Amino acid sequence: MGLNIAQKIIKNHLVTGEMTAGSEISIRIDQTLTQDSTGTMAYLQFEAVGIPRVKTKKSVAYIDHNTLQAGFENADDHKYIQTVAEKYGVYFSKPGNGICHQVHLERFGVPGMTLLGSDSHTPTGGGIGMLAIGAGGLDVAVAMGGGPYYLTMPRVCKVELKGKLNSWSAAKDIILEVLRVLSVKGGIGKVIEYAGEGIRTLTVPERATITNMGAELGATTSIFPSDEVTLQFLRAQGRENDWVELLPDSDAVYDEHVVIDLATLEPMAAMPHSPDNVERISAIGNIKVDQVAIGSCTNSSYMDMMKVAAILKGRTVAQNVSLVIAPGSKQVLTMLAQNGALADMVAAGARILESACGPCIGMGQAPCTDAVSLRTFNRNFEGRSGTTSAKVYLVSPEVAAASALTGVLTDPRQLGEAPKIEMPKEFVINDNLVVAPAPEGNTVEVVRGPNIKPFPVNRPLGEEVTGKALIKVGDNITTDHIMPSNAKLLPFRSNVPYLAEFCLTPCDQEFPARAKANGGGFIIGGSNYGQGSSREHAALAPLQLGIKGVIAKSFARIHMANLINSGILPMTFENETDYDSIDMNDELLIEDAIEQVKEAGAVIVKNLTKQSEFSAKLSLSDRQVQMILAGGLLNYTKVSN
Repeated sequence: MGLNIAQKIIKNHLVTGEMTAGSEISIRIDQTLTQDSTGTMAYLQFEAVGIPRVKTKKSVAYIDHNTLQAGFENADDHKYIQTVAEKYGVYFSKPGNGICHQVHLERFGVPGMTLLGSDSHTPTGGGIGMLAIGAGGLDVAVAMGGGPYYLTMPRVCKVELKGKLNSWSAAKDIILEVLRVLSVKGGIGKVIEYAGEGIRTLTVPERATITNMGAELGATTSIFPSDEVTLQFLRAQGRENDWVELLPDSDAVYDEHVVIDLATLEPMAAMPHSPDNVERISAIGNIKVDQVAIGSCTNSSYMDMMKVAAILKGRTVAQNVSLVIAPGSKQVLTMLAQNGALADMVAAGARILESACGPCIGMGQAPCTDAVSLRTFNRNFEGRSGTTSAKVYLVSPEVAAASALTGVLTDPRQLGEAPKIEMPKEFVINDNLVVAPAPEGNTVEVVRGPNIKPFPVNRPLGEEVTGKALIKVGDNITTDHIMPSNAKLLPFRSNVPYLAEFCLTPCDQEFPARAKANGGGFIIGGSNYGQGSSREHAALAPLQLGIKGVIAKSFARIHMANLINSGILPMTFENETDYDSIDMNDELLIEDAIEQVKEAGAVIVKNLTKQSEFSAKLSLSDRQVQMILAGGLLNYTKVSN
């Protein structure tokens, strides 16, 4: 029985465990990446682990999220990250060099290697055949120190792409179709592996668009083969020697099989407020558009930008539309400037943003009240744009550019012949914004600004876990709900005590005060609790407020791991109807907590207010049991060492 691509990489990197779907394994990590929104915490945690030098083949720290310097906070974080990177052996990508996933794909990613990143869209690296996984900062810190990354052995879903895209259809439409078919929960516990004759028609940037937005499936990661198309891309980047062929065995076995006929796809959009709320542009209709934003780690490649420039050339943006464009990297921006495409964009009326995450992470360009905003991004959660009343649609660059010209949601097929953009034989290569670490780190002084505060560390589990149900929320609560991420709060990512004052406030403004007044307690959640970003702040802020456990119908993968890393009990209802039996302020109690957790199957939760009890599943490996008992991964790592 042959192996698929994901299994081949896992087998080559397996440290512990058996490659049986559903069991815990650990793998060796070759590369890591961090960004500044999560990076400060990751490096503070790396310092706390006490390892003198990173042990990966390559680790890179990117500055791409918190680039708006309206005060000293972001600049201080950047200085801390640069000095800590220099000291401990991490390459530092300066502000302006570009979005971490775009730059890593261009300059550092290697087929067949493992990549762990403190950003949920790290699977972008699957576009060149990496096993690239998003995780919390503490997991990345441990990996930088040479520790393995633990995960549940995923099932592998084969998505077979047949045929070829029609004119004006795009890679974005492929991943939107996958989301429509599988949903935002359809990838949980899976690797999405792309195969079929259709993949040969897709460039690496197109493949990366698909693997990037695969994060919205809840998947562990997504991956394409490393083939002649991959070689062509790496050769154009001057990195031909990094290429290795990586294909599934002819008799490879998959756990699931989905077939998509590319020839049947037409331009689509994810409608408010979920990436899987997908419909054809032609069926949605010509709704008025107020804002168009083109960029993000999903659609900011040179190929994407050239298509946009070709559509805009010689035309003018509609008077009712604000068009902003953010090229994904300095490489992309330089090439656009050299070939005149940038001038075409500006002449049409586009505002050019710096090569950074910008509006996608909520850092500026919030639309006006009740606006319709078309974005080439990967998430359209309510309020994520910075304007709660805005309606955000996720579309391809082609749809975005066409709609910017007409002022309404537009099927680009109405524009006539689609532009034909060829992959460059050579990209412009200039890595002068990447700073190499110091050869001897002990000579470097790490600089910490006054906004960088100690992160909360849990205590070992006690005999009893008790507290009130402090909040009860519904399904698909995102990390944006749990720990809002906007231009006002992002500068305080290094200050968890301050951030905690905003924890879950999109759901309930009084939650932080209630949590503090009661000395902590429990969160009650619906299904897919914690979907979205990898930000461990969504676990650290509740920890700061004394949260002892979250009881939900189900969890998103990364958030559940972050809760465990913080020593917070992640429990799921044995019987989902028990969710309905709990009211806010009910007093809950877990007796003999240490013994119950050691059994690692289920715990009995007593509702003292209702004089009842229910069973909650605790799906933990033996290692995770020890982490919970120790009060989190950091305590466990110190004890283990």
